[in-house]
Amino acid sequence: MRPKRQGMIVWFKHRKNIKQIRRYGHLIYASRKLKYAVLYVNQDEIEHIEQKLLKHHFVRKVDHSYKPFIRTQFEKAKPDSEKRYDYKMGI
Repeated sequence: MRPKRQGMIVWFKHRKNIKQIRRYGHLIYASRKLKYAVLYVNQDEIEHIEQKLLKHHFVRKVDHSYKPFIRTQFEKAKPDSEKRYDYKMGI
């Protein structure tokens, strides 16, 4: 069974510390200009890893991704029967 994963955004001060950040999860992307890195970690370990990362002097802040908690199944939108025959819409 696959463990549930969650994204984590780590804001850092210097780019040279990416190697240390990489140890805490699966590094997906690191921005040079904006100085942040995107990691994927197990959901049950996310708070523990966040505390460890914040202890480093080069980490500014850590944000979590809310994607696992957002509902992605959408209902079909039903068109209104009144607007169905409204021919004056473009005028």
